[in-house]
Amino acid sequence: MKRYILIFLMLIVSAVSATLLLISCNKPSEKEYIRIHVRANSDEQADQTVKLAVRDAIVQYFAPLSAGVTEKAEMWRLLNSKKNEIQKIADDTLRSCGYEYGSRVTLGRESFPSRTYGDLTLDAGEYDAVIVELGAGKGKNWWCVAYPPLCFIAAKETGKEEVEYRSWIAELFRK
Repeated sequence: MKRYILIFLMLIVSAVSATLLLISCNKPSEKEYIRIHVRANSDEQADQTVKLAVRDAIVQYFAPLSAGVTEKAEMWRLLNSKKNEIQKIADDTLRSCGYEYGSRVTLGRESFPSRTYGDLTLDAGEYDAVIVELGAGKGKNWWCVAYPPLCFIAAKETGKEEVEYRSWIAELFRK
């Protein structure tokens, strides 16, 4: 009996080790992400509020466009080709909210701190990014992941799905 328990424990340890190895090997590096960064004009409450309005407008615009994107290079080309549209959306949002300053949109590399999005933690480092600077760009900022499209996915409406969790270990004990 002890032998079976030992074999069972070794199987569990092996399965957990293999799972952890797969997770660590499959964790994308910073080279595989594109971040989006919206910088407010200042830390004044009104500038922070309009920053969020600009963010919402950009995310709403990109949600359907990014739906079929499967590679980082494809997303980078899409962002680059839509740079003027992104700036127009930001400028139109600023104007509709009564602001006279404009925006600047650039694509480049920027340093980002460590950040967690649900179950995903991105390490601090240099990331490719689309930078949307509002006015002087001296205020607090908002950032998210443009590729894979984590912030755009949140903007899409999804129906609730039923998920059934099963464990093969529990199935063994039920038999």
